[in-house]
Amino acid sequence: MLVGLLGGGVGAALAGPVAATAVAGYGTLTVRALLRRQANRHAERIRRRALDQLCGLAADLRAGLPVPPAVEIVTAGGRDGSDRLGQLTSAAVRLADRTGAPLAELVERIEADARATDRGLAAAEAQAAGARATAWLLAALPIGGIGLGYGIGVDPVAVLLHSTVGGVCAVLAVVLQVIGLLWAERLGATPGRTA
Repeated sequence: MLVGLLGGGVGAALAGPVAATAVAGYGTLTVRALLRRQANRHAERIRRRALDQLCGLAADLRAGLPVPPAVEIVTAGGRDGSDRLGQLTSAAVRLADRTGAPLAELVERIEADARATDRGLAAAEAQAAGARATAWLLAALPIGGIGLGYGIGVDPVAVLLHSTVGGVCAVLAVVLQVIGLLWAERLGATPGRTA
């Protein structure tokens, strides 16, 4: 929101209301995409760390280490974004305490299931690559159009920013492009990631 307001103010100061709309729209989308990418990478690192801890927990249990200190490590990682793994591990500990089930095998099954889920999500992400490529193409279209205008000897920026018809077309194009990019993002979203 702040980027949109700041970009709109800068665009308005430099080239008027049409530029304000374009800079605010594209700036907001860019920052939004960067923040989502960073959040997805952070969540992925936390999940990988939790899976590695589960693997270590199973090995520690097989080696005869006591349960509580090992489980605290895994469930602590769960608070950062792998809550389901922490919940399943805690449930496995309770089940092993109540029934005498082998905890190491339960933890290994939780880890195997989580890794299989990750492989399925990776396959889904690969299938969504086409929608992401479409979004990149959609994002580059205005630059290509402006370059084409200059290539044929017209000043498209002046037309878009300083004429009534050009301004209406530019604002409409920004609105439609934002809608298109959000739609393409939704189509390309995979489960387990921030859409």
